[in-house]
Amino acid sequence: MTHPPGLPRPVNDFGGLPAEPMVLGEHDLAPWEKRCHATLECLYWRRVMSMEEKRRAIEDLGQTVYAGLTYYQKWALAAATRLMDKGHITQDELATKMDEVRARYEGGP
Repeated sequence: MTHPPGLPRPVNDFGGLPAEPMVLGEHDLAPWEKRCHATLECLYWRRVMSMEEKRRAIEDLGQTVYAGLTYYQKWALAAATRLMDKGHITQDELATKMDEVRARYEGGP
């Protein structure tokens, strides 16, 4: 199916575009990816945000940002954006926490 003419194509809509074959297979998730997945599941369960809100936030990243991120990087950025949009966290709080985590892992895990 091709994309309807005249409508903007969402950043995650690759249907009908030329591309390399998809490689489907299992791979081990990094610990941070597992934590990201679990965190989002908790946010859904607590009704802090929905899967639809996450999907929309991912689509709103724009083509350049979207193309440069991995699957769970998109999830993390989308969640952070929605949590800030909803007033659950501030940009300063997020930056402070990121600095704390970065300092904890300097020199290796």
